[in-house]
Amino acid sequence: MSKSFFPLAVSLTNKFTEFRRLQGAPKASRPIPSHVWDEWCVQERPHLPLRANGIHPGNTRFYDTLLLLTLVPVSYLSFALDHLEIMAIRVLEILFFFYFASHIPITLFIDLQALLPGHVYPQPLKDVMKWYASEFKDPMVLDPPQWFKSFIFCEAFFQTPFFPVAAYAFLKGGCKWIRTPAILYATHVATTLVPILAHILFHQFPMTPHTGPQTMQERWLLVSIYFPYLLVPVLLLLTMLLSSTYNPTSKSGHKPAKSKKKN
Repeated sequence: MSKSFFPLAVSLTNKFTEFRRLQGAPKASRPIPSHVWDEWCVQERPHLPLRANGIHPGNTRFYDTLLLLTLVPVSYLSFALDHLEIMAIRVLEILFFFYFASHIPITLFIDLQALLPGHVYPQPLKDVMKWYASEFKDPMVLDPPQWFKSFIFCEAFFQTPFFPVAAYAFLKGGCKWIRTPAILYATHVATTLVPILAHILFHQFPMTPHTGPQTMQERWLLVSIYFPYLLVPVLLLLTMLLSSTYNPTSKSGHKPAKSKKKN
């Protein structure tokens, strides 16, 4: 086999991938069109004899072998990877939808109790808050320090208006306009969770008036309550930065089925 086989295989694969992208990704088993084959021959093997029409022949034994060994399996692999990426992005979008949709009642009925006067909320919601603080040893929600109140203030006035917008965008899927707001949100929330988690793990909580976590087991239990609000924003940030669905600079971006309609 020629020593130049693998560079040529890569070149041919790239040529075919580009053709599939321009043609809207046809079926992976579709043979490469003759004009695409001829263009590749002209670029990569200029020393071959020309046909009568001035085009290099594409039916030599070398090219037939190259096509058989690289084009068919690589095209199937490319087809499978394309659809795997689309499925993975859609799963993440559904996760983000539930995250933002569930955040709306949590913020309005639970988190804002730390900012609003007590008479605003009915007694059952107050009881829920007290039960949570007692069960999970979280005194910050009953007697929040000023720095914690500042985070809740940001949640109320900057994040809450974004929740229904983000929930709609990720339920629809493939809305590229959500990328920049999502990056800003994810960066902000992930940053605020760092001091909260550090406070839970290292602060010496008093026993009164509201009991905080005293043992490492209690601290890690409380960390597990807050950790999803760090994990999901980090996943959101990575998706917006690295996914070809949302990254406008990517040359091989793919849209979910719903995003083919005009957003």
